[in-house]
Amino acid sequence: MTQSPIRLTVNGRIHDIAAARETPLLYVLRNDLALNGPKYGCGLGECGTCTVLIDGAAARACVVPISGCAGRDIVTLEGLGTREEPDAVQQAFIDEQAAQCGYCLNGMIMTTKALLAINPRPTEQEVIAALRYNLCRCGTHVEILRAVMRASGQLAEAGD
Repeated sequence: MTQSPIRLTVNGRIHDIAAARETPLLYVLRNDLALNGPKYGCGLGECGTCTVLIDGAAARACVVPISGCAGRDIVTLEGLGTREEPDAVQQAFIDEQAAQCGYCLNGMIMTTKALLAINPRPTEQEVIAALRYNLCRCGTHVEILRAVMRASGQLAEAGD
């Protein structure tokens, strides 16, 4: 029995995906749609490298089946901004040089985007709490924290 395609809206574009309903969203994003912002990390939803926004909320694409994404708005790192005009969060991470290997950046940026949408002026403790399940092995935690505070506008107000 042939399954009907699942319609996904990713970065504002509609895609009809012919895959098993239980296929993880991450596989479709990377393999079918060639979106490489979300990374494969643990495959268990624990490290955060695969984070995307689903209806504005941060979600781990490696554990979300595509069947749960039909009719929802999915945004990946590629959907935030462009190389020429990065999103404010992306620009803050660039300005603060908040990367070494860069593998965790997708999750850090997407989680930050979701946080700032619901709390545009978080305290440092709120940022730390929001990012606590996004793993970074390179030790750029200080720069990441500064990038989030810059994206919220608080560093500019403090005189940098």
